[in-house]
Amino acid sequence: MKYFIDNIASIIKGQWLMQHENSLIEQLLTDSRKLIFPQTSLFFALKGPRRDGHSFITALYKKGVRNFVVSEAVDITQLAGANIIQVTDTLQALQTLAAWHRRQFSLPVIGITGSNGKTIVKEWLNQLLDEQYTIIRSPKSYNSQIGVPLSVWPLNEQHELAIFEAGISQPGEMEQLQKIIQPTIGIFTNIGEAHSEGFVTLRQKVNEKLQLFRHVQTLVYCQDDHEINSGVAALWQQLPNNKRFEIFSWSMVSEATLQIRQVVKENARTTITASFQQEEISIVIPFTDKASLENAIHCWCVLLHLQVPQERIKQQMELLGPVAMRLELKKGLNNCSIINDSYSADLSSFTIALDFLSQQQQHGRKTVILSDILQSGRSEKDLYAEVARLLQQRQVNRLVGIGERISHHQAVFQAAGIPELTFYSSVDAFIKELNNHIPFRDETILLKGARVFELEQIDRLLQQKVHQTVLEIDLTAVAYNLKQFQQLLQPATRIMAMVKAFSYGSGSYEIANALQFHRVDYLAVAYADEGVELRKAGINLPIMVMNPEESTFDVLVQYNLEPDLYSPGILALFEDFVKKQGIQQFPVHIELETGMNRLGFSLAELPAVINSLRTPFFKVQSVFTHLASSEDPQHDAYTHQQGALYLQMVEQLKAVLTYPFIRHVVNTAGIIRHPQWHLDMVRLGIGLYGGDSSGEGGLDLREVSTLKSTIAQIKELKEGETVSYGRRGVATRDTRIATVRIGYADGYPRRLGNGTGKMLVNGHLAPIIGSVCMDMTMIDITDISHVREGDEVIVFGGDLPVKQVAHWAQTIPYELLAGISQRVKRVYFEE
Repeated sequence: MKYFIDNIASIIKGQWLMQHENSLIEQLLTDSRKLIFPQTSLFFALKGPRRDGHSFITALYKKGVRNFVVSEAVDITQLAGANIIQVTDTLQALQTLAAWHRRQFSLPVIGITGSNGKTIVKEWLNQLLDEQYTIIRSPKSYNSQIGVPLSVWPLNEQHELAIFEAGISQPGEMEQLQKIIQPTIGIFTNIGEAHSEGFVTLRQKVNEKLQLFRHVQTLVYCQDDHEINSGVAALWQQLPNNKRFEIFSWSMVSEATLQIRQVVKENARTTITASFQQEEISIVIPFTDKASLENAIHCWCVLLHLQVPQERIKQQMELLGPVAMRLELKKGLNNCSIINDSYSADLSSFTIALDFLSQQQQHGRKTVILSDILQSGRSEKDLYAEVARLLQQRQVNRLVGIGERISHHQAVFQAAGIPELTFYSSVDAFIKELNNHIPFRDETILLKGARVFELEQIDRLLQQKVHQTVLEIDLTAVAYNLKQFQQLLQPATRIMAMVKAFSYGSGSYEIANALQFHRVDYLAVAYADEGVELRKAGINLPIMVMNPEESTFDVLVQYNLEPDLYSPGILALFEDFVKKQGIQQFPVHIELETGMNRLGFSLAELPAVINSLRTPFFKVQSVFTHLASSEDPQHDAYTHQQGALYLQMVEQLKAVLTYPFIRHVVNTAGIIRHPQWHLDMVRLGIGLYGGDSSGEGGLDLREVSTLKSTIAQIKELKEGETVSYGRRGVATRDTRIATVRIGYADGYPRRLGNGTGKMLVNGHLAPIIGSVCMDMTMIDITDISHVREGDEVIVFGGDLPVKQVAHWAQTIPYELLAGISQRVKRVYFEE
């Protein structure tokens, strides 16, 4: 169905601030960075703790957006020809519109909630049912107060089944999501401690989640969880007789609709036998972990409820594949970057993948390798016309289409003006050309395909060939950690992100791209060449260079990098350089020495600084200092002494400069421990990467990096035999050892040898035996079962925090992270 702006104004009960043309609205926009189709987008100016959507209206108007929903007055004199609707609450208006849209359709809608497994169950149901139904589902894990209405909006007359997930973090939130989703079938996956901060008890959280199911016809859940079972029973009793839902429960210990009788795990497969309607039935799934077992049974229940024949269920369950929960960014051949999203192809996930592609600024060229899109819920012609529009809007340079259906619609892409087009009937046909010639160089390549096309074969061919030790960097965790620190700051306080030392080992432009997308205010690097690399990769944020050298002055000017001037010598040299170049008002930063005794102008040297700043050659962007011990409570008096001296020196500079400048003092630990010194900007370093250097543990930070390797060989040793150089590793019993593909040339410290350090294998710690070698390290796996050559080994990350490994190595996480060799392959991913 079609919506025009006057219909929407009526639905959300808004008041016109400005009314112009009655525009057709097809897209709802809440994030200005994700604008695709300006003419048909309606922007809701949402207010967050740090960002106010109203501040992006002018920029969006300049990009062609003409339809806005606001909650406060805006300057309409700059918005000629726009439609502007004012409401009391823009989020509520967005939810009201989505709920109204949902009510226009009568179809089975599956609503999923729970602490874990929501996205997996949703994606598996899609895999299991996509041949029988035209399905719409939440993209990624769009399950929030904003994500749910955006998920429901694309619902149209072509769809025969909808699957939406709902997540909450506070009491009262689920009522709104229920109105938007209006599920007819409910799935309660499980209950746990995730997102429990807003709830007094687990039962309170269960009751809140159950609000999603007040009007369902059928509810699927596991009755073995006491809290969920009690909550369901209480809700069922509260409802009038004619409003009560059917219960479809499953259990491993008691009678239920689906009674699980036996679970047998063998050779990476699990056979599940159950009783249903007095018959014995069974399925086999290609997983053995507990979470997959529970998720599969929830899906089984839904399929039985939908009366899918058991024989068909059994066939489909065996074909279940892993769900790609992340977009991976890797280095490829010929200086390419590869984004791998080769497990699904539908319009909503394609849009998300294109958003991720657009964030990458390291290459001027963008290529998309796309398979046929299956089960879209619309005509093929309309579908591929939409794909072509998305590619055109994202300024994709080249499309490689794989499959008979997409190849059939070449004319659509030609009409859209995509500069380069090639099509292949199959992956095999494309790979034949790749084997003869790799036609990619200096570009970012998005691989997007339905699972049946197995585009991962192309991914393997295009990847840069390096050894099997990999540092995985979670860009979603970087954004999450950034948000944790933002919540400690006043909205006006800026953030300078430290990306020196290759972003603490995590990579330079990949991290900087993510930070730029999430709107940090400044970046800081150690040396000019790091800044040059970022500029060449498309980073346009202001960049401070903390250690400028005379030999790089020309580069600073060429790439608009802002030097930290910290001594009379470097100040005089740079002043002389810009004077000879005829440059005025060049942006610089002034570092003050207040007690760190590393770099910076002392109080006695300040007159010389003031003299130079009277000239027209410099424009001071910021004045800052370093706290020597912001993390240590016993030195708090010294920290405050440093701060007082800093403010005293700043006042002297203020008396000379006729314009404002940014003041910043605190690092990661200081942000947490010394809020009074946040001032105008803070410098965020190790905290971005999951390290809490304050030692207080008050923030819920996520580790960003996971260092992984694989087992090259397994050996059986007799008691008394020795391992590695110097024969320092002695087998005190008959011992089984594994040789892992990592050594000190990869940045793994030699101090961890001879039992000091441990690695994680199959969830168990395996101590290092013998000395760490240049390229290999041996671990004792005697007490760990089912270990095979080629198995993955976690060196740090996840259940083995980098802080623990650093403690074993008698160092700090900074050193360990920054020391990871550049020969170690970096893989970046976004959830």
